[in-house]
Amino acid sequence: MNALYPVNAIRIIEKSALASLPVGTLMQRAGAAAATTAHTIINRAGSPKGRVLVLAGPGNNGGDALETAANLANSGHDVTILMVLKRANPTEETSLAMKKAAKSRAKWENALSLTESIERIAKSRWTLAIDGIFGIGLNEGIKGNLKELVLTVNNLGCPILALDVPSGLNADTGTIVGDEGTAIKATHTITFIGDKPGLHTAKGRDYAGIVTVADLAVEKKHFIPSGCFLNHPDLFQAFLVPREHDSHKGTYGRVGIIGGDLGMGGALTLASRTALMMGSGFSYAIYIKDAPAIDPVCPEVMVRQAHRPHPNCSALAIGPGLGQSHVAYEALQKTLSTTLPLVIDADALNLIAANPTLKQLLLYRKAPAVITPHPLEAARLLETNTATIQADRMKSTMKLATQFNVTAVLKGSGTIICSPDGHFAINPTGNPALATAGSGDVLTGMIVSFLAQGWRPFEAACGGVYLHGQAADILVKRLKGYTGLTASEIAPAAREALNALIYR
Repeated sequence: MNALYPVNAIRIIEKSALASLPVGTLMQRAGAAAATTAHTIINRAGSPKGRVLVLAGPGNNGGDALETAANLANSGHDVTILMVLKRANPTEETSLAMKKAAKSRAKWENALSLTESIERIAKSRWTLAIDGIFGIGLNEGIKGNLKELVLTVNNLGCPILALDVPSGLNADTGTIVGDEGTAIKATHTITFIGDKPGLHTAKGRDYAGIVTVADLAVEKKHFIPSGCFLNHPDLFQAFLVPREHDSHKGTYGRVGIIGGDLGMGGALTLASRTALMMGSGFSYAIYIKDAPAIDPVCPEVMVRQAHRPHPNCSALAIGPGLGQSHVAYEALQKTLSTTLPLVIDADALNLIAANPTLKQLLLYRKAPAVITPHPLEAARLLETNTATIQADRMKSTMKLATQFNVTAVLKGSGTIICSPDGHFAINPTGNPALATAGSGDVLTGMIVSFLAQGWRPFEAACGGVYLHGQAADILVKRLKGYTGLTASEIAPAAREALNALIYR
């Protein structure tokens, strides 16, 4: 499993490792690893030797860049180094890297002003740009001439390799540093020692590109425990169990999904069908208004009315197409009072946010619950705004999980899953094709299906989110683009991905 480390943890690990190593060792290893990655990118671009622009900042990230530049220049690439914001007293390891770069075959961009350098850079053709301006310690937004430099590099039209973290991106939160700041929009990021959460959520996936981790041969003894991981089937492997021949439909759980107000029955239909495709033996679509006699497209789904006694279910979900009427309120109140595992989504979350009584019912439930808000729903639950939620998605998800004693799934780019005891997973699968009506209802059906089959809440959420995104990735490859995916296509692809994991 790929552990994720916040900046303060990386600093502790680095300090511990440096205490037993000669000066400059980790920087030299970073430069060697980055040069290898750069070689690969250049070769994929179709040219064995390339014109490489290296941006080196004033700190140790700049030292990593100088080591990388020296290695690339000495291996025959045409390297130009632009020093940005030179420091009067660089660290000892950065000084060593500067001397190494000065002795190499690299050229130096020595314009009288940064503005002049930017103009020359913009007029040149580059095979690759390497960003080593700022590392993980940036506290202020990139502004002025530096902002102009970043925007120019972003528009060069060549691949961009960021060292450790794209300059301007917060390594912990995935946000752009500063209210009016900007960031390098890398196509590739090589991050050092350990992976960082901000590379995988919020703006991270757009700005970090393809992320690789170079641990710099730091020994395991220096690493501290992490409670955050990149979501992966290893996290829910225990439940990926082949089916026994001696089993029946009752073995795999009964799902009940409540919603389907007038004009919103499609949401309930999507969730209910998905539950079957994810392996549940029974799926009940429980309508709060005017249930049809049958689901004509998926007759395997059984249809019920919410005002009648609920069927004998293994797990429930509520929210898809629920609405916020008095009838919806009563259905939610009744559902929260059950002792069944529960998934809560959409209007069920909005009703809880607006009603203290429902909040208390959720908080003191004896059975586990999973909530799946998007940022606006999360903001309503936490009585804040979406900007605050998105400013620190991990912190927001933790608040949801602990405040309501649930497993919380904060949807979005790099969906975050958090258990009530503070364990995190950030999801790496999925793409913009999921920005389509009904995709959240499909996710609800997936998670509740796993709960009904006996998965623990955190694993059910991790499995649902991972496969939901993987299904979109499969479909995008087939469609050759992100446009026009519909929610009803997701579940069949997710079923394919699930079976591939179980029977590989």
